Amino acid sequence: MTAYAYRAADRSGAAKRGVIEASSPAAARALLRERALLPLSVEPAGAGAVLGGIRLPRLNRDTISPKALATITRQIATLVGSDIAIEESLRLVATQSEQPKVSSLLLDVRGAILDGRSFATALAAHPKAFPEFYRASVSAGEASGKLPDVLNHLAEFVENRQANGQKLQLALLYPALLAVVSFGMMALLMVYVVPDIVRVFVSRGADLPLLTRLLIGVSWFLQNFGLYLILGVAVGFMLWGRWVRVPANRLRMDRMFSERRPFRRFSRQLSAARFAGSLATLVGSAVPLVDALHAAAAVTPNRWVREKAVGVAQRVREGISLRAAMQEAGVFPTMLVAIVASGESSGRLAPALGRAATELERELDALVATLVALVEPLVLLVMGGLVLMMVLAILLPIINLNNLVTI
Repeated sequence: MTAYAYRAADRSGAAKRGVIEASSPAAARALLRERALLPLSVEPAGAGAVLGGIRLPRLNRDTISPKALATITRQIATLVGSDIAIEESLRLVATQSEQPKVSSLLLDVRGAILDGRSFATALAAHPKAFPEFYRASVSAGEASGKLPDVLNHLAEFVENRQANGQKLQLALLYPALLAVVSFGMMALLMVYVVPDIVRVFVSRGADLPLLTRLLIGVSWFLQNFGLYLILGVAVGFMLWGRWVRVPANRLRMDRMFSERRPFRRFSRQLSAARFAGSLATLVGSAVPLVDALHAAAAVTPNRWVREKAVGVAQRVREGISLRAAMQEAGVFPTMLVAIVASGESSGRLAPALGRAATELERELDALVATLVALVEPLVLLVMGGLVLMMVLAILLPIINLNNLVTI
């Protein structure tokens, strides 16, 4: 079965657009006629179909927003938890979605399942829409027969991640706007105001202080090379983005974040919290430990820590204890390793990991709140300092001219 994007007209002549699932374009047109719709165009939704005058990209390049991913994951988890087959759950969620791109994506995944593939394999055809941790968790849930439990965990995880990201964006919005407006105003002053003031000083033959000469130099540079500077910054960001997309470079950068101050504590705390929380849910859902470790490693945002977590899974497969493997990796907090050791010795690993994840998340939230609270006053201090230097650079020559007149 394939998803088709269609444009049609009803009996009153009103235009209708949407996505329909059928075995062929002819079958899709027949289904539309059964719904009392006159087909105007029917095209495969995953092959650059035109929908509403906009050509949709191919599905394997599609991305969906974190909010949409959280919504559909919760809906699928609820339906599968109610003993509805996964293919029917996907169809129901796709039918209810108001976003044609999401509907097309889910119907394409459903078609792959009906063709005999597993849910995880069908998701793997759309890596831009379903991240690695998502696919790994689904694969572990299918292998263990605990897919409803794993989907519930995924829904909570994606919803929490989306909520935390939105909260952080809102907290940083005001400082970011303040910085942009302040830099913009200072750039305008440098380009349009400072040159006029400089002409007054030069005409009086005043001996300009060092701070004023520096301000004049910056103003001259922005006047003559400002556009080149903006272009250079844009090119720099593009080159940086290309460099980061290289796996070896991203691994090198993540290792730096994991091992260097002042990033080390935050990076390791975040990775450990994600790893412990996912592992606790998967182990509690009776997923085999090695499979659970692989799935939990995929959740870890830092690729260097992720590589170490995969190494932990390999060492556990070889027969050593989880505590020893995590201690050997050297990237997990001592508190987490100690709690894992107690959980292994008592035979209650999942509850122990859950307690560790809760504690790590609590410490991480406190750390993030502290950092966000420091951003706003820091931006104010930096902007205030720059404005103060500009004012002093303009006022000092005026004060000197007044002193000369008095003498």
